[in-house]
Amino acid sequence: MKIEQIYTGCLAQGAYYIESNGEAAVIDPLREVAPYVEKAKQNGAQIRYVFETHFHADFVSGHIDLAKKTGGAIVFGPTAQPGFDAVIAADNQEFKLGNITIQVLHTPGHTMESTCYLLKDENGKATALFSGDTLFIGDVGRPDLAQKAAHMTQEQLAGTLFDSLRNKLMSLPDDVIVYPAHGAGSACGKNMSKETSDTLGHQKQHNYALRADMTRDEFIKEVITGLMPPPSYFPQNVAMNKQGYDSIDTVLKRGLQALSPEAFEAAANETGAIVLDTRDAQVFAKGFIPNSINIGIDGSFAPWVGALIPDVKQQILIVAEPGRETEVVTRLSRVGYDHSIGFLAGGFEAWKNAGKETDSILSISAGELADKMNHGDLNILDVRKKSEYLSEHIIDAVNAPLDYVNDSMTLVDKDKTYYVHCAGGYRSMVFISILKARGYDNLVDVKGGFKEIKANGGFPVTEYVCPTTLL
Repeated sequence: MKIEQIYTGCLAQGAYYIESNGEAAVIDPLREVAPYVEKAKQNGAQIRYVFETHFHADFVSGHIDLAKKTGGAIVFGPTAQPGFDAVIAADNQEFKLGNITIQVLHTPGHTMESTCYLLKDENGKATALFSGDTLFIGDVGRPDLAQKAAHMTQEQLAGTLFDSLRNKLMSLPDDVIVYPAHGAGSACGKNMSKETSDTLGHQKQHNYALRADMTRDEFIKEVITGLMPPPSYFPQNVAMNKQGYDSIDTVLKRGLQALSPEAFEAAANETGAIVLDTRDAQVFAKGFIPNSINIGIDGSFAPWVGALIPDVKQQILIVAEPGRETEVVTRLSRVGYDHSIGFLAGGFEAWKNAGKETDSILSISAGELADKMNHGDLNILDVRKKSEYLSEHIIDAVNAPLDYVNDSMTLVDKDKTYYVHCAGGYRSMVFISILKARGYDNLVDVKGGFKEIKANGGFPVTEYVCPTTLL
């Protein structure tokens, strides 16, 4: 028996490859399915099943493409109503995979179709629990995402989740290994651990939501406290996972059209496409195509695209480091942005060498910012999340979270100069690029963010408070 967790850091997402005696299954696969197909081929195994724990909101699963390419059956838990052929399993139904068994445990609450899969070894011993978004390490799934579809309040969904945890999962043996769909950094929970697996027994001791003495009302209150509105792309991803989508092959072909600077410029002018520059923040600052948006590929790229570009059908033109275009198109597709229409051949250097207009952003060090503060009051914008800001911040800095950039923009006066920082320098450049494209020209980036500000020691900061569980 083989269990492999395939963890994708930028999505904080765990997919799973399971194999026994020449038969394989994949749980919650990523959009690009070639690695699973190749893995099975190398091992001489046949992918028989593609198990989905629920209709995901934060990424587009590769279940449809994987089933088409391998002939494996897509399996959902009870109550799921997909718009394509799939096995809708009954609660406690078992699937044989080589010498092992995978049992369906219907655990509604995060969504009503949410299902965990319990793996039993060749001796029938419960060994591993693939818990989807029902149970995380250190947390449980947020109960507010499925309210509209379920015609229930978040309180009712939280109560349903409490029942699922107590009646289905907490009675399992303590030595069962929990393999969740997400870890720290995902917006599907609020208190997730950096660890990506654990024993159920350890979770019973340390996961706040599994306290033995917790009442149903206490659980409901604690689980919904601190929830912030989910990213706007979540419902669109649910729809794609439920109804279907273009093949990843089609998406790649459409997005990987190499465009000369002239063709790129024409496409930007004629289509209304967003110009998305995926280079490093400090590289971007030195020179970029006017009105382009910077979301660096070396970071939480896909979730930030999802949070900041409202429509997954938005056409996108890509500026990337040469050789990374396929990576960009693939990672966009993971969150449903399937309408990349080409990339700038030769990258920004080609644009510059063609004599096209360029723009830049002033970026200063924390030391330079400290010197400026010594000579007068400054307007400082902290674009970290509210929870990060409340934990510790520069005194008199204004919190303008990137997550809610349209609201944060109202805090900015076009006639004043602002010094913008985040935690490490990634989000501040995203923020400034968005506002600069909207005509805000007096924003200065602080390199290295709050990390460098703290290291400098020359800033008045608030007393540290342990971060809250606000998302």
